[in-house]
Amino acid sequence: MFDPSRDQARQFFVASWAKHKNREVLTQLEIIAADLVAHHPEYQPLLEDPDAVYKDFSPEDGQVNPFLHLSLHLAIEEQLSINQPPGIREAFEQCQARHGDRHAALHDVLECLGETIWQAQRDKAPLDARAYVDAVRKRAGL
Repeated sequence: MFDPSRDQARQFFVASWAKHKNREVLTQLEIIAADLVAHHPEYQPLLEDPDAVYKDFSPEDGQVNPFLHLSLHLAIEEQLSINQPPGIREAFEQCQARHGDRHAALHDVLECLGETIWQAQRDKAPLDARAYVDAVRKRAGL
């Protein structure tokens, strides 16, 4: 099972972006990661900083953790590719139809996933996959 440390996960995004910019050969996962970074130009300068993997991002200071954001995007791409949890792909497609924009729909799903993870952590309970998919459906206006 793939279980990287925080720094390893962050380094993956930094390295994927560097390989993309240098026109090096990327793995399929690195292609997805680089594409995610390309859709977030606000994160690109950070990912070009060799010390970025060691930075802290505090929500109390109003900071968004770009590595968390990109990691959630990556998780969603994997979920969509295998339709897991069941129904996530259809719910996403409905969100996408509502927005007319794939990336905006992904951000809807990301909000739902983040909330579902937060609730599971708060309640010290397993992630509620049904509630997650239902939240995405709700965002789609269903």
